[in-house]
Amino acid sequence: MALLTPQGVKEVFQCQKPQGREHLRRLLKWEEFDELRDPRRSILLDVLYDSVVFAVGKGFPWAEVAQVVKFTEELLRETKGCSITEAVTILGNKLGDYQRQFNATHLLALCDYCHNTFIRHYKLYQYVLGQDRDVDLTVTHLEVCAPPQPLPLAEGVDRDVWRHEQQVAALGRAEEQKRTDRLVLQETLRLEQEHLLQKAFQDTPAPPRQALGRQDLEHVIREAIRIQIDCLKELLHQEIQTTFDILDLKLQRKTLHLSAPSPFPPSPAGPPGQDEPLKPHNPNKGKKVKAKK
Repeated sequence: MALLTPQGVKEVFQCQKPQGREHLRRLLKWEEFDELRDPRRSILLDVLYDSVVFAVGKGFPWAEVAQVVKFTEELLRETKGCSITEAVTILGNKLGDYQRQFNATHLLALCDYCHNTFIRHYKLYQYVLGQDRDVDLTVTHLEVCAPPQPLPLAEGVDRDVWRHEQQVAALGRAEEQKRTDRLVLQETLRLEQEHLLQKAFQDTPAPPRQALGRQDLEHVIREAIRIQIDCLKELLHQEIQTTFDILDLKLQRKTLHLSAPSPFPPSPAGPPGQDEPLKPHNPNKGKKVKAKK
């Protein structure tokens, strides 16, 4: 362990805890380490830093504060793997070795500090600092997306008004989709009619390069009329259904417009048709007119 100077421990104590721990690590000449991946070294650094805080709080001179840190580090290292009885013996021997470094009051305070922290929780210290542990650490890098830039408050609308607008817009889109579907259906039925008429002409039995007979011509005409009537019936049926659907959507939009929520804040002019505020009656006004006469 590197020997700490009185000025060094003074600088450690004058910093906030995160900066003080980092400064203490540099004074001890420890290499940089990952607090999460090396928790044992992190806990040991906490113990040494706490010993600085204890010694300063008890009024130890700065030179003795440095000796307290050295005492704590040696005690942790020498008791590694020992029983609690052996640890108490080692603690007593070290206090005897350091009795020339501290006066009787400070030596007794150091003994109480080691007993109330290290000896009282000795098994915990041994488990954490004296045994190797398997560290299963998963590090996940998450990308935090900032929220989008909000629109100006002047462009905001009331929640009920916004929902009403969304419902009206959805009905408008549904109505437009119905009109598009109608155009697609008309084109589909036209192509199907052409295909059926062509198939009917091709299926007509006729000698090559000869005119159709009366009976075959009547059959072709009847088949063409039937195909056109069937396609027309299907087209009319779909047209009627689509028209009813569009009218229903128009009715829903009209109903929504009638039940539209009032905007917030309300218009300063007030609702239309509101009467003008009554002006106070001045009884002396008539008297002044008479006086002028």
